[in-house]
Amino acid sequence: MTEENQQTEQEAQDETPNNIGKIEWFDLTVDDASRVKDFYCSVVGWSSTEHDMGSYSDYNINLPDTTNSIAGICHARGGNANLPPQWLAYVRVASVQESAEKCEKLGGKVVDGPRRLGNMRFCVIQDPAGAVLALMSAD
Repeated sequence: MTEENQQTEQEAQDETPNNIGKIEWFDLTVDDASRVKDFYCSVVGWSSTEHDMGSYSDYNINLPDTTNSIAGICHARGGNANLPPQWLAYVRVASVQESAEKCEKLGGKVVDGPRRLGNMRFCVIQDPAGAVLALMSAD
């Protein structure tokens, strides 16, 4: 990336309050997260750390040889049972509730949520073409 591109990117970030519109996380939810985690760690070179979910562990996916988490691989259990088995991007919005309502008004559908995830709220939407995206906000 050139210095000019970095400056333009920084200016765009400065103009976007609270990172609205930014992709903040990626998750993959599958039946056998342990096996799939091992697959991606081998293929891509990522490392992983366990994330305690009570009776089982999901996984934080880290850059190689670090604990710098960039994604998650989760078991399709409990609240995650309805999530699709594909890489899911999480985008910050001002209000998950308002965005979910707009999604439905515009011909999309809410696949999961809105619900709490730690100190955030999130939902998974499906656009009129069938693609899914997760939305997250602090409200």
